[in-house]
Amino acid sequence: MSEAGKPNGDTGQGPQTVQIQILGQYVKDLSFENPGAPQMNPNARPQIDLGVELQSRSLDPSHFELELKLRVSAQADGKTMFLLELVYAGLILVQSAPPEILQQILHIDVAHLIFPFARRIVADAIRDGGMPPLMIEPIDFAAIHRARSAENQTRPGAIPA
Repeated sequence: MSEAGKPNGDTGQGPQTVQIQILGQYVKDLSFENPGAPQMNPNARPQIDLGVELQSRSLDPSHFELELKLRVSAQADGKTMFLLELVYAGLILVQSAPPEILQQILHIDVAHLIFPFARRIVADAIRDGGMPPLMIEPIDFAAIHRARSAENQTRPGAIPA
């Protein structure tokens, strides 16, 4: 113990808490195609294909933009019922984050925070396109981040995610 009654090396400040604040959320791009309308049966059981991609970029040392890209397509009877592409983004303030976990914070924690808003936009756009609304199940962003990190580590010359 040091003279002040604290363990040696303790400055009394304690660990810094990472602060995350979403400053804004917005649709960067939205596309909905309904190529079979009005002939398609909206009650048909389509095969749904969902693609998820995350991209982040630094605007300055504490401000970042995270883009959540969702691509949803539905096919029934070998025909495309609809195709939706959404790029939903958030402007984020991150303070006191160690650089080695910054990508993890953005691609897991922030993605989890903005996802419900993107999911609602997807459901509304599909419903407004004349189809039953699609409620996307929660996405395991941690699993996506781990898979992408592992993929980047196995490729020679890859830049970490």
